[in-house]
Amino acid sequence: MFNFIKDKLKKIYSSVTNKLQGLFAQKQIDQKTLDKLKELLITADTGVATTNKIIDSLQKQYQNGAIENGEALQKALEEELTQMLDIEKPASTNQVYLLVGINGSGKTTFAGKLANHFTQKSKRCLLAAADTFRAAAPEQLTEWSKKSNASLFAGKQDQDPAAVVFGACEKYKDENFDTLIIDTAGRLQTKDNLMKELEKIKRIVAKQLPNHKITTLLTIDAMLGQNSFRQAKVFDEVTHVNGVILTKMDGTGKGGIIFSITQELQIPVCYISFGEGIDDMKPFDAQEYVNDLINDSHFAGK
Repeated sequence: MFNFIKDKLKKIYSSVTNKLQGLFAQKQIDQKTLDKLKELLITADTGVATTNKIIDSLQKQYQNGAIENGEALQKALEEELTQMLDIEKPASTNQVYLLVGINGSGKTTFAGKLANHFTQKSKRCLLAAADTFRAAAPEQLTEWSKKSNASLFAGKQDQDPAAVVFGACEKYKDENFDTLIIDTAGRLQTKDNLMKELEKIKRIVAKQLPNHKITTLLTIDAMLGQNSFRQAKVFDEVTHVNGVILTKMDGTGKGGIIFSITQELQIPVCYISFGEGIDDMKPFDAQEYVNDLINDSHFAGK
């Protein structure tokens, strides 16, 4: 994984790193070791239910004699965490992407990065600025469209977002684009309005582009702990979420909440987004992510 991400993961887990080092250095572990690991996972915002599942599995392995020392514990934990994150992702060849998430979670920025991802593969990409309530959103997406060499369909201030999406679908068909990326508003505090708006947008896309699958991606600031889990839960209830984008990886939170999101909501992590550069994103790899957490000095201090 990028060195930038590795450095940020160190920072994210700094509050528990030293204590975990101590656990993994033990020549022989006991029940107190597992109890301490449970406490540390909860401290890292992994969530009570998810932490209990991890510890229950490790407990069985410990009782069966499969885990006798810190090194074995580290390896077993790595396997548990990787398995939790390794959920089937939506196809990356889909043509319509609906980006959802609260204001400030990085939707518009990621829309530009995703557009660049496709234009770099010689795909003709259309960005739809359907966030017509945040004053700066269309202007921001305009800049990203220029950086990514993507086309743009923008609505007017306070225009019905569904009308913008309708127009974007028409442009998409008329000009034979390969990919449509729709940036939406993120007023989570008005859940009912948000539900109606997203449902209307999805109906319009389904009607205008009946042969296209809509991939709904949720941008979350993974460093916000339980708030991120609640956001994911609400958006999944409002509009079925196909995948998560971890944004703002330069944060200072604990980060363990992504294991709760994948395990309890069964939503895969699809991309990591960080920084303001057009290339500051990459597809998410569960094994690589956990390896960076545990094996590259973040947990184990190697």
